[in-house]
Amino acid sequence: MWKTLALAGALVCVLAISPAEARHRHHRHHHFHRIHDPSAVIVSHPAGCPARAFCGCGAAVRIFGRPVRELWLAANWFRFPRSSPAPGRVAVRRHHVFVLEADLGGGLWRVYDANSGGHQTRIHARSIAGYTIVNPGGVS
Repeated sequence: MWKTLALAGALVCVLAISPAEARHRHHRHHHFHRIHDPSAVIVSHPAGCPARAFCGCGAAVRIFGRPVRELWLAANWFRFPRSSPAPGRVAVRRHHVFVLEADLGGGLWRVYDANSGGHQTRIHARSIAGYTIVNPGGVS
């Protein structure tokens, strides 16, 4: 009798678990146009830049050789003239910037990408789709 009650109780527990409780949780991660690049290289943190939210500062160090405080905010890079893609130009959108280094063809560029994920700075292949290209040198 006890075995029957135990078995019935176990069956009720199994049936009481709803499919919603058993499903996997999915988190949305925004990997805007990231390309798997086995040749990606992690480089040192840009000198003089903060530990977090440093893509604009890192781009300034790469372009101007020093942190430029007003360029720490990625959106401030939009003040430079629009340009066509070329080495030394900067790809910018509202929350991220990176420096173009070499055209790999097909819209892919080798870039200097400070804060490219996991608080790391990488030189890697990246699509420029969805980015505005600006010329920090001021000549389009």
